[in-house]
Amino acid sequence: MKRAAVPSILVAAVLLALGVSAEAQQPKKVTRIGYLYQGDRVGDSTRIEAIRQALRELGYTEGQNIAFEYRYAEGKRDRFPELAAELVHLKVDIIVGPSGSAPIRAAKNVTKTIPIVMMSLATDPVEAGFVESLARPGGNVTGLTTLSRELGGKRLELLKEAVPKIVRVAVLYDAAAPSTAQVKEDLLVAARALGLAVRFWEVRDAGGFERVFAALSKQRPEGLYVPPGPANGC
Repeated sequence: MKRAAVPSILVAAVLLALGVSAEAQQPKKVTRIGYLYQGDRVGDSTRIEAIRQALRELGYTEGQNIAFEYRYAEGKRDRFPELAAELVHLKVDIIVGPSGSAPIRAAKNVTKTIPIVMMSLATDPVEAGFVESLARPGGNVTGLTTLSRELGGKRLELLKEAVPKIVRVAVLYDAAAPSTAQVKEDLLVAARALGLAVRFWEVRDAGGFERVFAALSKQRPEGLYVPPGPANGC
């Protein structure tokens, strides 16, 4: 997904969740958007500014007819329940989780009525228990998923085409992602067909990257594959 497209898609999902009810509100009412992100404010500054800009183009200006309540976990997943509860206590009109499943799960655990918008979700929302089905989601969770298990083999194939002599590929993964086991199995099948040797490296949080890359500098694989997952912000 192109980065420039992300804000537009997210904004569309937010407006869809708010729906026509926004039109029925009093003209001076300010819609409050809870924003729950696993990273920090500095690292998220480019994305949030793009979202503000996209909203302004649609007539939604922060401080006039919308207001954001930002909550950043700063890489600490155990903070999500507390941060989600804060947003519910503030009575926001909608909660947005721009990446990863942890903020969506935390929000869903504390409210069954406030609309929750998921974005860049790398896990199956049905398997994760966020929606009943893709055809009839039910509940208060909507949005988009980037789950693409079937593309894993194709990505390895493209890597092989780009670097024909490649043999060893390091795969970074997050064991906490519900679909990890199936993703690993699919990648192993694709790798064997391509004559590639893959080794999986677990990364559970931002701090794990330093440890893994220190080890990779010694192993020196020819390629690196990073599937979508909570640890890398997807």
